[in-house]
Amino acid sequence: MQIEYQTQRLSMRFFMLMLVLFIIQVGYGLLLATQQVDPTVLAGTVNFNVARAEHLNLGILWILCGFIGAILFVGPLLAKREMVAPWLIKLLFYALIVIALWNFFTLRLAQVGIAGWWQGQPWLQQGLEYLEAGRIAGVLVLVGFAILAFVVLRTFPPVRQWNEIHWGLGLGVSALMAVWVFGLFYVERLDLQEYFRWFVVHYWVEGVWEVIHITLVGFLLVLMFKVDIKSVGFAVFWGVMLVWLSGLIGNAHHYFWIGTPEFWQFWGSLFSALEPLPLVFCFWHIYLDAHVNKRPLENAPAFYFILGSVVLEQIGAGILGFSMTFALTNVWSHGTWVTPGHGHLALFGTFGMLGIAAAYFAVPIMRKVTNYDQRLGKLGFWLVLTGMLGMAFAFNVGGTVQIYVYRILGLDWFGGDVARAMGVFKLLLPLFGVVFTIGALVVAYDLITLGRRVSVPAGADVHGASADIHPATRWGRPLSGFEAGIWLLMMWVFGAIITLSLLSFNLPRVRVAGDPTLPYLLAGVGYPGLMLVTLLFVWRFLASMEARANVASTPSLLRVLPAQA
Repeated sequence: MQIEYQTQRLSMRFFMLMLVLFIIQVGYGLLLATQQVDPTVLAGTVNFNVARAEHLNLGILWILCGFIGAILFVGPLLAKREMVAPWLIKLLFYALIVIALWNFFTLRLAQVGIAGWWQGQPWLQQGLEYLEAGRIAGVLVLVGFAILAFVVLRTFPPVRQWNEIHWGLGLGVSALMAVWVFGLFYVERLDLQEYFRWFVVHYWVEGVWEVIHITLVGFLLVLMFKVDIKSVGFAVFWGVMLVWLSGLIGNAHHYFWIGTPEFWQFWGSLFSALEPLPLVFCFWHIYLDAHVNKRPLENAPAFYFILGSVVLEQIGAGILGFSMTFALTNVWSHGTWVTPGHGHLALFGTFGMLGIAAAYFAVPIMRKVTNYDQRLGKLGFWLVLTGMLGMAFAFNVGGTVQIYVYRILGLDWFGGDVARAMGVFKLLLPLFGVVFTIGALVVAYDLITLGRRVSVPAGADVHGASADIHPATRWGRPLSGFEAGIWLLMMWVFGAIITLSLLSFNLPRVRVAGDPTLPYLLAGVGYPGLMLVTLLFVWRFLASMEARANVASTPSLLRVLPAQA
């Protein structure tokens, strides 16, 4: 594939900015993990609350950079014309840099209690989780979203010519701007402020971002495997409908304990339980599209991260989100380590991996690299996947211990009782964080230097499997739909065990008598089982895809190897 429209190249700067912000965010994450072990690390210089705010906001910014880069790359292909107003796109890029730098300095003001109040609004920083940035940054973000929506909608053909992919991206960029408005005003009543804060956070992540995610995954699969765009459009349509039908009222699971009426506990539990449906649909969608015409895997890193995005979406947003979305489980899990276990897999897995996948697809094309060594990209993928699953394990099992010690026994947090009980998992967090950090550095180095390193000779093995030119092993045999369904079922079986673990805290034997045996046993089976099955499934899926590439490359390898000998 070659660049068809010059404005596609504008996406490169957003992908590079994405990588820079990603690495800085990972650095803050490693600091936070270290502070969990020793809270005195950089205390007074970069306090935990400041590092956490920086970590969250950088995560949102680099994921948005990945989205924008992907949309700018595929937008001209969908419109069959150049993007309009390229100067606005360049302005958007510099605005993102200004916002990132502004947030970097102003979020630190929380450490000294400065919010920048004027006319009843906090203009510098406001301390609301995920929306820590002050009103100045918020207005700049709104302007940036308006620029993106204007450019995309003006570039697309008239609405009557839109297909489902156009509709997905068109609705996505418009809603991205509209939903943000709810985060641009301050309300003194805490319950009402929380009510509108979740309008932004939930409808962004579990509404707008999901729509953009499903649409981009679909179109990237069209480009990679030459899938029929009509069948993908059909899948995108139903995916988007399921996301909005379940997610709009599913927002109510954030209203359980903030002072809102009790009826939200019923409706939030009911509709939140339906939210995994579009994620199962997306899971099946990637299996069908990747196997529809048995095409060999040409750009392995791009597909690796697309698959990782869909699978971790299933695990983090789907299964772990489902387990803690009922009022009877959420009453225990909210505000504990169980929540970031779900959040890390859902946010980085679903949206972060998609941005990296889009970069791996687009950067080689823009740099005219037709044959490059893909082993670094694969290594980076396995490191970040393993590191993220390990951190999720530490968060969730540590969170189960935290629930028992803090909420059942009522032991003191500040006195160190809870910290000592969670000690092993607090140590595991930075260990897996180091694994993830190494993977992130490998990915960033690979993408930044792609095309600038020595190219692989034409016909040589780029998959790192030159010796594997024999028939596929049993692990690399074609993956049938039945087998994929069995893997998915196994994931949900372990998810059910995890849900029962949280529900068991309601039993008198646990809640009154203080016996942790049942929740500990269920969590000890459910979380490791889920993480292991996830790792094995991704390995199995990719082994079957790599077998295609090996078979396709066998003739060229046989021509190259004798010459090298």
